[in-house]
Amino acid sequence: MAQFPSMKTGHLLQILLREPLAYRIERQRGSHRRLVSNQGYPPLTLSYHENATVPPGAVRKIFTKDVGLSIQQAVDLIQGKRL
Repeated sequence: MAQFPSMKTGHLLQILLREPLAYRIERQRGSHRRLVSNQGYPPLTLSYHENATVPPGAVRKIFTKDVGLSIQQAVDLIQGKRL
């Protein structure tokens, strides 16, 4: 099984905003940011706290369940590889 890293919320957001996912912040209310993708991925709500660390299980859930990527696609994306 693939190991997912823990990461800061800002790094997670950077991965979601870049290609090929191409999410953008649609709106923000407090610490919650609503993200929509130009590439047809489902909308996400991300609780953004600057210094918070997202645990590995949550990183895995966001990329596989919420976004809909396979485990290998998610690992490749986190490592900076193209899908």
